Amino acid sequence: MSKAAKATILLMIVTIFSKFIGLARDSVLASAYGTGKYAAVYSTANNIPIVLFAVIGSALATSLIPLYNKLRVEDSEQRALGFLNTVINIVILVCIVLSIVGIIFAGPIVKIFAPGYKGDIFQLCVQYTRILLPSIIFVALANIYTAYLQIKKRYVVPGFIGMPYSIIVIISILISAHTDPIILVIGTFIAIMSKAIFQMPFVYKEGYKYSYKLDLKDPVMKDMMVLIIPVVIGVGANQINSIVDKSLASLLGTNVVASFNYAVRLYEFVQALLITSILSVIYPKLASLAVSKQINIFVDSLKKTMNIIIVVLVPVIIGCGVLAGPIVEILFQRNAFTSKDTIMTANILIIYVTGILAFSLRDVISRGFYSMEDSKTPMINSIIAIVFNIGLNLLFIKPLGYRGLALATAISSYIGLFLFFISLKKKVNKFSVRDNIEVFVKSLIASVLMSVVVLLVFNFLKPILFANLIMKVITLGISILFGMAMYGVVMYFMKVDEYNMLLNLFKTGFDSKIKLIKK
Repeated sequence: MSKAAKATILLMIVTIFSKFIGLARDSVLASAYGTGKYAAVYSTANNIPIVLFAVIGSALATSLIPLYNKLRVEDSEQRALGFLNTVINIVILVCIVLSIVGIIFAGPIVKIFAPGYKGDIFQLCVQYTRILLPSIIFVALANIYTAYLQIKKRYVVPGFIGMPYSIIVIISILISAHTDPIILVIGTFIAIMSKAIFQMPFVYKEGYKYSYKLDLKDPVMKDMMVLIIPVVIGVGANQINSIVDKSLASLLGTNVVASFNYAVRLYEFVQALLITSILSVIYPKLASLAVSKQINIFVDSLKKTMNIIIVVLVPVIIGCGVLAGPIVEILFQRNAFTSKDTIMTANILIIYVTGILAFSLRDVISRGFYSMEDSKTPMINSIIAIVFNIGLNLLFIKPLGYRGLALATAISSYIGLFLFFISLKKKVNKFSVRDNIEVFVKSLIASVLMSVVVLLVFNFLKPILFANLIMKVITLGISILFGMAMYGVVMYFMKVDEYNMLLNLFKTGFDSKIKLIKK
């Protein structure tokens, strides 16, 4: 099994543990605060540094990888490290300035993110935002450290950073529920810091040495500044759409904002679990292939990655459509989180998750463009998609309410994907979507058959076992297992190469773990 395959499997295992702890965190939050004002305000205040400035941090990391690789190949490791330190020092200074400005103008910022908040809810959100804004320094550093570790082929360490974050937040929720909600906000600040601090020993172990180097005249730094703004928009399209949705959701009530937050958390859980692991490994590889001008292998790797994502995500989308209600009920419905909240969150999730395939494929194609040092094309396509999202949001919000916001995001995501396909074909003549469409159709047929089996098994077991939480989990688990078996059998007989490749990859990985245990 290749090193990339081993890294992907290991990273997915780590991500599974990390994301399940994240689900536990969200479940504890739902139990303590439900969809009330504290949950909504905390969600909004937390989104400002985590989502908005994570976009900048992610853009930094995305721009850094190809430029660092280029310097290392064309010059030396030392030259690349000097460039890295310049980036880090500029980021620290910029984030300090931004956090100070943000604290001063927290009121107008909250108005942008939540125009529907009034009175004490607005003031509470401003207070929370001011506490959390300085954390953008650590958000940016965590993303840069992750990029450096990925360059060094240390993919697993960044996968662990969600664990201390979630554990600290869970402890903060439990304490705040019996004292003061402000404890949750302070705890979240510490949790965000932990993402950067956790990676530091591993970064230094890989040869990084910090210096006060700040070479603003570095020509490569100028290249990065040219890349960074388009990449912010390109990489952050998903987050920007989420911000727009939640901003408009605030006009419909704090319960809608909180429900959107829980639905988006589940959406992000799926994306991080299945997609981030793949992209973390494949992007540095694509960057290296682009630098070395191996275009045929580059295109083949891009298409195979997209097919793997199709094979993995299509059944997830159909499965969520069938089981969204039971999933939300099991994860969140207790104490402050009511059955009414479950219905709203499940409705949002069903519509929202349909767009995950488009966003994920766009992420892969975007990485392809960034590997070729083209950040302009993803930016333009993402701007068009965001404009469509805003327009459709405004068109749908009145007749369809919160469902309209989710629907607008899903539709605009596929408009964006269509634009990305056209752009990639123009950029690389050898690229064709024929194989991707064929794999999609086969995955869709298998997923529909899977959903029939899931419904039959679930409806059969529900009257017998659906009594308490443990029995609900067992019922859901058995239904999913039967559905997975059906999907696997159909995909196997359809002879989908990427499915068989995934099957062999996991089988080889499992066999190697058994041999290791026997030794």
